[in-house]
Amino acid sequence: MAALRAVTVGTETVRTARLDLVPLRPAHADEMAAVLGDPALYAFTGGAPLSRAELRARYERLAAGSPDPGVLWCNWVLRLRADSRLAGTVQATLVPARDLAEIAWVVGTAWQGRGLATEAARGLVGRLAAHGVRTVVAHVHPAHLASAAVAAAAGLTATDEEQDGEVRWRLDLPAGPAADAG
Repeated sequence: MAALRAVTVGTETVRTARLDLVPLRPAHADEMAAVLGDPALYAFTGGAPLSRAELRARYERLAAGSPDPGVLWCNWVLRLRADSRLAGTVQATLVPARDLAEIAWVVGTAWQGRGLATEAARGLVGRLAAHGVRTVVAHVHPAHLASAAVAAAAGLTATDEEQDGEVRWRLDLPAGPAADAG
C-alpha cells in the first residue's frame, strides 16, 4: 500500500446508502457519549460506558494517531443522513507494510437492528480495498451472533484462530488497479 494512500484513507468521509462515515474528532465525544452510554454494548468486549470527559480524552488520543509509526489509526463516527444524528463508530487499524487492516464497529443500542453496522462495515471494507489494503481482519466474540453476521456480510470468514477469546475473521482482497497503483 502506498504511504500516501494509506495516510489519506482515514481523513476521508465514506458515504453509504444511509450513512456518512465521518472522520472522528474530539468534538464528537459529547454526542457519542449518549450513543455509547448503554452498558449492554460492553457485554462481549468488557468495560463500561465512558463519561463525556473520558470519551473526549480517548478521542483526542485517537485523533493524535498511533505512537507506532508503522501503524495508522483510522476512526469514523456513523452519521445517519436522514436525521443528521450519530449512531456509532467504525475503525481500522492499518499496517501499511503488511497491506493489513484490522476493523471493528459498534452501533448504539437505539440504532441496532437496522443494518447500520453491516452497511458501515461494507463501506469501510470497500474504502480500504480502494486504498490497496489486501487483508482485512476482525475479532468477534464467539457468542456475539450479531457481530458475526456483520463480519460475514462484509465478506469476512471466520477462521480457526482465536485471540483473547475472540474468533479471528479474515478477508483477503484481490490485487487490482487500486492495490497496484501505489
